Amino acid sequence: MVAVPVLLGAVARIPLGWLADRFGGRLVFSTLLAFTPIPLIGLALVHDSLAAIIVLGFLLGFAGAAFAVGVPFVNGWYTPERQGTALGIYGAGMGGTTIAGLTAPTIADEWGLAAPFWVAAVLVALMAAAFWMFARNAPTQESRGPIPGMLASLSVFRARGRAARAWALSLFYFLAFGGFVAMFLYLPKLLTDVHDLTKGDAGARAAGFALLAVLGRPLGGWVSDRVGAARVLYACFAVVTLMALVLAAAYEDMVPLTIACLTLALALGLGMGAVFKLVPQWFPDKVGAVTGVVSAAGGLGGFFPPLVMGVVESATGGFALGFILMAAVALACLLVLISLGRSEAPGRLDSETALAP
Repeated sequence: MVAVPVLLGAVARIPLGWLADRFGGRLVFSTLLAFTPIPLIGLALVHDSLAAIIVLGFLLGFAGAAFAVGVPFVNGWYTPERQGTALGIYGAGMGGTTIAGLTAPTIADEWGLAAPFWVAAVLVALMAAAFWMFARNAPTQESRGPIPGMLASLSVFRARGRAARAWALSLFYFLAFGGFVAMFLYLPKLLTDVHDLTKGDAGARAAGFALLAVLGRPLGGWVSDRVGAARVLYACFAVVTLMALVLAAAYEDMVPLTIACLTLALALGLGMGAVFKLVPQWFPDKVGAVTGVVSAAGGLGGFFPPLVMGVVESATGGFALGFILMAAVALACLLVLISLGRSEAPGRLDSETALAP
């Protein structure tokens, strides 16, 4: 039930990112917001059937693709030296995850299981109307020439010289956003199973983890505007590698678990902000299309790790191997970034011409 909407939200980002390039974020975002209340209302009416929940959850997954629409929309309004901060602030909208995690169970306890879906449906419908009335595409987006077809736009992932950095960004976001989603989803289970916390206490601690990552995202964009996104990513990947190893060794002890999780949350937030500073720098002509694939990789990063953690826990009786695998992916990201940096003159990795074909 949890994985199905996450998976569709990842895959749908690819076509929706291209549609945002082609038709503008105002139309695509408004349409997506107008569609989202339909599965929410369906879940409010029918939530006692597993089959219905999976089908409606699948449709609700389209909402998870919204990020790929907003990046090109926001990016068009800002100069390169301010795009990191602007996209970081936009990305902080994932804080809705924290708000939902804190409020939905309380609303359901007070007014029934249908209530959170009705509340969400009304809020999203109001936002759809507000966005359509007040949002405008950037003048530069309105004046662009014809946008190539989706497959042509995605040819950058096959282009000599450019493909390496396109796939590298996908790998980086697979770790940064995927690591955030995976930890947020699985941390309550770890806290209840290993440390015998109540579900409410575990959920509150997971919300704290998410909040710190949310705050780290605009901070990562802001710092990237000033010192370069590559430097932020170097630090992010090194810290994630170290903290994942600390968790593998000491997740059964509450003090190191807390310190490592909070540090990990901040590092992942910084990394998410830095990745999308690089997208418009490296691919200014295909922001939506590249954002779609890169953010899809992040969505898949949130889909697979919880499943892997479940398999690891069942097979080994613990979580250590799962954290070791996370450290291995972070180390791979660090090595890829170092390799990209070595192929360029010092300081050029953050430039728009870096790694040009």
